[in-house]
Parts: sequence; structure tokens; C-alpha cells
Amino acid sequence: MPAVTANPLTLPRLPRLPEGGTDWRRVAKVVTAKKHVEGEGFQVRRPFPGIDLSLADPFLLLDHMGAVEYGPGEAKGTPWHPHRGFETVTYIIDGAFQHQDTTGGGGLITDGATQWMTAASGIQHIEQPPPELVSRGGLFHGVQLWVNLPRAQKWVAPRYQDIEARDVKLLAADDGSSLVRVIAGSLAGHDGPGVTYTPINYLHATVAPGARLALPWPRDFNAMVYVLSGRGTVGVEEVALDEGRLAVLGGSHHKGTGDGLVLRAADAQPQASAHGWEILVLGGLPIREPVARYGPFVMNTRDEIVQAFEDFQAGRMGTIPAEKVPHRSEADESLA
Repeated sequence: MPAVTANPLTLPRLPRLPEGGTDWRRVAKVVTAKKHVEGEGFQVRRPFPGIDLSLADPFLLLDHMGAVEYGPGEAKGTPWHPHRGFETVTYIIDGAFQHQDTTGGGGLITDGATQWMTAASGIQHIEQPPPELVSRGGLFHGVQLWVNLPRAQKWVAPRYQDIEARDVKLLAADDGSSLVRVIAGSLAGHDGPGVTYTPINYLHATVAPGARLALPWPRDFNAMVYVLSGRGTVGVEEVALDEGRLAVLGGSHHKGTGDGLVLRAADAQPQASAHGWEILVLGGLPIREPVARYGPFVMNTRDEIVQAFEDFQAGRMGTIPAEKVPHRSEADESLA
């Protein structure tokens, strides 16, 4: 880990933020991810939901899958299941996952690639490890992020984005020590490849042992840091953050909506994180609309959730390829 890497000294650098002139965000809350079992029986760590969703808005869910070394026959995925009202973003750091949906989108996501599925008005999809991983076993590590859609975009047509590892924008810290991958959004004028309805930033950073990473941040975005592996501190107050923990950064000490994030990796890292502290940095423009949520559907009202179930049962969320049609019991179970 990680799959997508480069020598930071060869990359464009982030600007050096002035210590006195930057309004640094402060840590408002720290959450430890809880373990859940998903799909056909694979384990995830989930830092949210579980916190007040208004703190995460426009994000709905983050599942951390692995890192795990599968033995032969152990890798699992999900059956066909529907979604409506939001986007699923699956980022594979190590290993591979196959995706297929009822719009014809999909393919193999592997080693630093991302599949971005906008469910919007309704879609069905399936996510499975490739046959080679199932038969032989191997390393698997990835995350899935759910991004809410505003009311006006919940009914647009579904779409699929295949973001290859080579498409990700790579940047270096201001001192050239650390690597930042911009999957979506914009950082200091450098744009990631993900096309979003809701303005967000989605970053994966490797902070070198002992190094400091300062990031410019939009004042109107919220901000969260989740640790994939290793250890470090968040904020000017240096709140410790280890693997599987999430920090929510609130306002600054002075003005309430800071324009900078400061992160620092511990000098000594676990053996699995020898290259540095591996973190996701997430933020977005809050939607601030009512959220009605049940299973795979996220809408604004309970009536819209009922309609989503009716539309799914009536076959209005895409047609599964004939050779893949599940038994009715499997389709029902996918709503859990």
C-alpha cells in the first residue's frame, strides 16, 4: 500500500500556508469506526453514519474494507441490489473488485482506481471480487463512500464514471515530503477527475513519518479526516488519530470557518505503514435538506422511500441481465 504512488519531489507542490495568516480548523469530534458485516459476509469498518449526519453532510456513509489478506475461497462481494437518491464511490487501494450495473456501466476496479456510480433516479448493481481473487486469495483494501444528492438531482438519469489510477491528480506537500491524491474536487487549483453533482473534496494522502501536511480548504466546506493506517495528529491542537478513527474538524478558534487543515504524521509508524500515515481527507458543501433513509434508498421524505420500494418491485430500476437474474428471495434480501 498504496497502489498509486510517485516520488513527491517530481510533483507539483501545494502552496506553503502562512502560520499567522491561516485560519486553521480545529477538531470538533473524534469517532472510532464500528465493525459491520455487509453483502455476502465481508467485514467493514464504518465511522459514519453513527455521528450526527449534519456533521458529515453531504456524505452519508463511509465503509473501510480491509486491509485483509484473503485465503483461497474467502473473498466475498454483494448480490444484485438497487439504489436511489445518491452516489456510491468505490476506491480500491489494493486488490480488485468487479462492478456491473443495469445501465451497462462497470468493469474491473483495481490498484488505485475508482468507480463512481450515480444511482440518482434508480439503478441496480452488483460488486464482486474477480474469480482470480476468489480462487487464489490475496490482498484486498478499499473504501466505499456514499455521497448524497440534492433534491433537484435525485431524479436525474443514472451515470457511471470509470476513474483509472492514472487519472488521479497527484500533488506533493509544500516541502515535497508527502503525497496527496486528488480523486474529486479541487485543491489549490488542481482538479481531481471525479465529476460531482455536489461540490466535494475527496483526497487520499500519504504523510511521510514525522512530516507536516498543510492543506488549503474552502471555508464553506466541512472537513473530516479518516485514518486508513498508521498514526498521526490532526489540528493545531494535535489530537491523536490512529487507524480506524475519524476526526471531524469544525470551525477555527477565531472565525468559526477556517481555511486551512494541518496534519502531522507520527515519527514512528507501524510496520504496515512504513511509508507513512495513510489518510482520507473529505469535505463538501452541506446540502442541508431533510434526509429520509431506508436500506439502499436515500430521499427527502418517507413517501419517496415508499415510492422507491414500489418502483423497485415494479421493475423500474433497470433490468438485470437475463443470465444474472436472482431468485426473488435474493432480490428481497438485497433491500436489507
